[in-house]
Amino acid sequence: MTIETTTAGILALIAIMTLVTLVTRFGGVFLMSFVTINPRIESFINTMASSVLIAIIVPMAFSGDAGSLAALVVTAVIMLAIKKPLPAIAAGIAAAGLVRYTGITTL
Repeated sequence: MTIETTTAGILALIAIMTLVTLVTRFGGVFLMSFVTINPRIESFINTMASSVLIAIIVPMAFSGDAGSLAALVVTAVIMLAIKKPLPAIAAGIAAAGLVRYTGITTL
């Protein structure tokens, strides 16, 4: 199946992605309404977020460019220092942008 890259095609793709996102989010909440949340399940849910994040970050650390590596290092250092995710993420984004803007290719 192919969709043309016209304005209508792009809007159709955005609508499809929006629908899929909403169905998975609401479906997850609906399914979890039938599950009794005990400490074991709560631990699993809390750990899953970290596992997904690590699965995204580790390949980037080994094969990413200088900007992604700078973002990873700065985010980790800021997170360990102040233990607040939002400033750490913002600093990581700024570091990646700065490294890419200056044209640094290796760290």
